[in-house]
Amino acid sequence: MASELVTAWRPRVPGVAEVFHAHFVDHAYPVHVHDAWAVLIVDDGAIRFDLDRHHRGASGAASVTILPPGVPHDGRAATTHGFRKRVVYLDAAVLPATLSGAAVDAPGLDDPLLRLRIHQLHQALDHPGDELEAESRLALIRGRLREHLDRHFVASAVPRPRRLADELRDLLDANTAAGITLRDAGALLGSHPGHLVRAFTATFGLPPHRYLVSRRIDQARRLLLAGRRPADVAAEAGFHDQAHLHRHFKRHLGVTPGAYARLGRVS
Repeated sequence: MASELVTAWRPRVPGVAEVFHAHFVDHAYPVHVHDAWAVLIVDDGAIRFDLDRHHRGASGAASVTILPPGVPHDGRAATTHGFRKRVVYLDAAVLPATLSGAAVDAPGLDDPLLRLRIHQLHQALDHPGDELEAESRLALIRGRLREHLDRHFVASAVPRPRRLADELRDLLDANTAAGITLRDAGALLGSHPGHLVRAFTATFGLPPHRYLVSRRIDQARRLLLAGRRPADVAAEAGFHDQAHLHRHFKRHLGVTPGAYARLGRVS
């Protein structure tokens, strides 16, 4: 079994430059810099690294590590069996450059909720078709990172939350199959993606991505009961592919799309 395993990809999610999963035992990073914010969690083992000539470390506990753009650092295993980590590289503009100093001073954030949200972000990023969920989770992560790195930061109140939520729902209803990013929705509605998520969730009791999936499931149900093939239904209802439809459909209804389609044929 190989001791060094790496998976990397660039998802179609605004603000995410790259996703990087790795299991390293012997590999040691030389001193290098990134042009993005590196937000990492360690799933097993521990890491030692120097950041701007300061000795640091990260382990698989509740902590999150954030490394700012342009700051030299290295990295190596701190245990004999190495470490497993998941990293999401965020575009430099996702967080203000003025927060780099705070990240250098304290790159380790002991925040179980933040770690959970980052884990959920990776789960969404691992499934093509769940980009709106990933973008929603990133909006919440961005706000929480700012709270940690800027002691003067106070999340601003969401302006006209009910109206904003209604307008976003209208956009989702009009783009159920095609989809829409929070960034594009925010540009149309004159609001920040984080405000959109907070307003929608507070108003309707579920985040925008879950609302969109439920609308797509409703459309898929109607098409399946009309005798359409699951593969065709997936594309028409806005799912990435048949596997994407299958996963969400069974989670919502407890049966596969194929089994549900057979209900329509026996009625």
